Amino acid sequence: MPENRRFYLAEPDGTLFTAARHGPVVAIVPEYDAASERLKLRFPDGAIVEGDVSRGGQGVTTDFFGRAVPGRMLEGPWAEAFSSYVGQALRLVRVDARGDGNDDAPVSLFSTASAEELARRSGRPEALDSRRFRMLVEVAGCEPHEEDRWNGTAVRLGEAEVKVVGFVGRCVITTQSPSTGHKDLDTLKAIKAYRGMQGKSIRFGVYADVLEPGTIGVGDPVVPQ
Repeated sequence: MPENRRFYLAEPDGTLFTAARHGPVVAIVPEYDAASERLKLRFPDGAIVEGDVSRGGQGVTTDFFGRAVPGRMLEGPWAEAFSSYVGQALRLVRVDARGDGNDDAPVSLFSTASAEELARRSGRPEALDSRRFRMLVEVAGCEPHEEDRWNGTAVRLGEAEVKVVGFVGRCVITTQSPSTGHKDLDTLKAIKAYRGMQGKSIRFGVYADVLEPGTIGVGDPVVPQ
């Protein structure tokens, strides 16, 4: 996804800032027009902050979960708006290379059935709101956690082909409501209760690398090779 995490929040020294540290940042609604390089942010109180994001200022390199990602701190109204909302000094950063701000791999994937199984096991229908897992691709028509069996194999997603390269270790962000950012479901405890720990991680979903780029859309076939 070329624009996936094109922008991110960082402390003034470049340290990555995520919703794990302040969940309510997810309540800020962004609109980005790549053609005009305009970004609009709508804050929960109705305030709107917008401007040109084509010009970056000070260069910075941020540690993205063990990867060094270069970018530039954006000039304009962004720092003041985010800092005031969160209550600490923050900067909005634009990555230098499109698609560089992903997690361990550029694609994350899980099945609707996995979310349904978690909801059934925990007795909490909130688990069915798959936004809390922040996955790039959600697949219907699978058995619960069938995606785990695809590790090491190629999978056709619409016009694209990916290779599953490992499992997604979950963090505290999944315990937060995807609408408000406030903790509303102990997903980590619920997943661990029936899936256990794998090493030091609680796994839910898989990562994949891109073998063949292509367009994918809702309703496209997903075919393990």
